[in-house]
This record gives sequence, C-alpha cells and structure tokens, in this order.
Amino acid sequence: MSVRLLAALFALAPLAATAQSDWPNKPIVLIVPFPAGGGTDAFARPLSAQLNKQLNRQIVIDNRGGAGGTLGAGIAARATPDGYTYFVGAVHHAIAPSVYAKLDYDIERDLTPMTSLAHVPQVIVVNARVPANSVKDLIALARKSKMTYGSAGNGTSHHLAGELFKGLTRTELLHVPYKGAGPALTDLIAGQIDVMFDGLGSSAGHIKGGKIKALAVSGKNRAPGFPDVPSATEAGLPGFNVSTWYGMWAPKGVPQPIVDRFQKEMVAALNTKELKDVWLGQGATAGGEAPADFAKFLRAEIERWGKVAKDSGAKIE
Repeated sequence: MSVRLLAALFALAPLAATAQSDWPNKPIVLIVPFPAGGGTDAFARPLSAQLNKQLNRQIVIDNRGGAGGTLGAGIAARATPDGYTYFVGAVHHAIAPSVYAKLDYDIERDLTPMTSLAHVPQVIVVNARVPANSVKDLIALARKSKMTYGSAGNGTSHHLAGELFKGLTRTELLHVPYKGAGPALTDLIAGQIDVMFDGLGSSAGHIKGGKIKALAVSGKNRAPGFPDVPSATEAGLPGFNVSTWYGMWAPKGVPQPIVDRFQKEMVAALNTKELKDVWLGQGATAGGEAPADFAKFLRAEIERWGKVAKDSGAKIE
C-alpha cells in the first residue's frame, strides 16, 4: 500500500468517526415497498413516530410500491450506506427469491438484517356483502360460484396463502394482484373482489369498523385483540398455517456502530406502551431480536417459503 494511500485513509478516519458519533444529524428515510394503507405501512408509521421522539429527528416514510415489494427492495439495496436510509420489508421478501426468475438485488447479500418488527397471523377476510359467515360457508360458495381474491402482488404471502387455501379446499378462486395490500383492501371493501388472505395488521381497522368480515385467522390459536375470530384450526382448516412478519434492514455497508445504535433504538421503541398497544390492536406480537438471530430467521423463512412456492408451482418471469 502506497504512502499516499495510507495518508488518505488516516485523513478519512476521523471524518468517519465524527459522522458516526454525530448520527443522526438529519432526517432518516424508511423505504416501505408498498403503497400507504398496507400491512408494512401500518407498522412502519407508528414505529417512525416513536423513533422520531427517541432520536429527535424526522423519520420519513418513502412508499415505493410495485412488483410484489421487490421494486422498493432493489432501491433500498442500492441506497447510499450512510446510515440515513433503511428498508422496512416483510415475509414477501423471503418468498421473492423462490418465485421471481430474476431480481436486481439479493436480500441476504445486499442488505443487512437488523431485527423483526412484528409477527402477525394471516386472516381470511371477505367483502361485507359476501354471503359467507364462516370458512365452511366460503368453501361452499366458492364451489358453486366464480369468486376472486386479491393480493399485495404476485409472489407475496397473500398470493401464496390464496393458492394454499385453494389446494386445501379444492376450490377455484381467480387471483387479482395489486401493487400492495392497501389498494387491494380498497377494492375488497368496494366489492370489486370477494376475498383476501391478508396480514391481520392491515385488515384490523376495517374488520373492527365492519367494512369487511373476518372468517378465520391462520394457525391453531386466536389472535390477540380479536378473540371473536376463530382460528383456522377451529374453523376446520388445520392446514392453513400462514403468518406475516415485518422487519428492518440497512443497505450493506452502513457503519456497524450506526446499525447497532439504530437496532437498539428500535428494540426500545417496540417495548414502549404506545407501540405495544398499537401492535395488540393489530393482532401482532413484537419482534426485536438481535441481528444475528434475525438473519437466521430470514434464512429459515427463505427455505420454508421456497418449498411452498415449489409445491404451488408459483413462478414469475
């Protein structure tokens, strides 16, 4: 290594240290890869408000919907790793590597996992005017009439949950992909589509407001905050075990001290009464694990959803 290069590196070192010690000294951007009103957005916004209080800095939500959440993920992966841009992703980003023939990013190579934010069951919801008040009613209706289900996009958990439901119940539902759960929910409420297999977080307010009907939450147990909605097992569909989760990543290359500091701030935010109440109202349990544990969880999810995608035959060119 030349003397000139060494001198340049030594000159830059104090600047890098100063930048890390001063962080944050300007607004922080959270890229949300779906439109406003979806599940990812529903957790990102309360979190951003709490982080704003803790850090005394503006936290900006940048909604970049499209391509089942992969458009925003690619933008985040290419963002300048200066500690001021982060990515709020979801289970969809563990599914994408198995269903998309080509992605312009690698979730494990190009982004640094920080922690999960929330874990939420999927919920089977229908338009309020659909004459089905139980899963059994829905199955019977789907077998005798043409029905549609909406999703946040091709290759998302909503999409694969719908395909799983079809396989388990031997029914045919036409898949209608949207650019996010928000637009899909708008059409569900309006009656443009009949069914959604949504993350409970984005559907919660509409269920409580009577705009849509919840027939069951996935898995064996009822969801916190929704004691009147049966579990899929109780509703006679024990194989419908699909959940949604949301997490935070940094672009690869963000200085480790900044990653560590921001991760600790997120864990502190998740433990506040304010966010605990919001999460409970959306039927969610909080995340907050260490980055290494989140990385292991992500790897396991990629492998699990890879099998689901293979079994369903879902593939996007």
